[in-house]
Amino acid sequence: MKLTPQNLETLHDLAVTTATQAGVHIQSRVHNHRGPQAKDSGDTPASQVVTEVDHESQDLILSRLTDSIVDYELGLLTEESEDNSSRLERDAFWCIDPIDGTLPFTEGVPGYSVSIALVSREGKPLIGVIHDPVMKTTYHAFLGSEAMRDGKVILSGNEYSASHLTWTQDRSMKKSIGNARAREFLEELAYREGFDGLKILDHAGSVLNACWVSQNQPAVYFKFPKPTQGGGSVWDFAATACLFNEWGQPPTDIHGEPLNLNPEGSTFMNEKAVVYASSPELRKAIHEFYRDLKA
Repeated sequence: MKLTPQNLETLHDLAVTTATQAGVHIQSRVHNHRGPQAKDSGDTPASQVVTEVDHESQDLILSRLTDSIVDYELGLLTEESEDNSSRLERDAFWCIDPIDGTLPFTEGVPGYSVSIALVSREGKPLIGVIHDPVMKTTYHAFLGSEAMRDGKVILSGNEYSASHLTWTQDRSMKKSIGNARAREFLEELAYREGFDGLKILDHAGSVLNACWVSQNQPAVYFKFPKPTQGGGSVWDFAATACLFNEWGQPPTDIHGEPLNLNPEGSTFMNEKAVVYASSPELRKAIHEFYRDLKA
């Protein structure tokens, strides 16, 4: 079924309400769950843990979205269920991460969120909604709209703009071989561009790492490619890709190409990784740094 702009707005509003409701439930369970359990999904600590609250959040989200799946003939991809390939058969599919940042959630620290996206079969983001249960903040956008934070337009160089350069990074980046080189490069970049220094935020999942780029301008978030599975799946980037597209700061892979959010064969996006930045100049700098790193 081909979706109209009005359809997208209706589904966007549904996703905002649903993500907020899931966030309320998640926050009520922060210090009231059985703790992390192991799962076989990727090779990073973040991809290998799950809690009963992840499943509860997913069940709540699906209960709210089921009618839309039928009414609009949508596919479905969720982190805590097997890929049924409907994303490759329908014109668009819901892409859900019921808790991104399960490790911070189990530790009771900020950095976890609910992520709901609608993605076209061609791999383009149509809707992106992210809810931060700790801050009670929602980032949201749909194709042809504007990127919003709690209903207010996200601007470039807005009130969040700082005098330092911010680097948001996840735990796998902190442990990566190229981390020290990346930090040295960003410190030099900050000095060269006249910033006061480099600030690092390193306690969130992929979704909020991207969102925090918009809140801590100038800022970057990126990952390095790797041959083994892990290091980010479609549901880690689909919602924020929509947010950044509508913000006018489209994310790319590490080589500067648009993200493909509906790859065949696997949901992992580790081979080409991702780059989010608050300006084209910062994105270009990361692309060039990676080329030099691999030279």
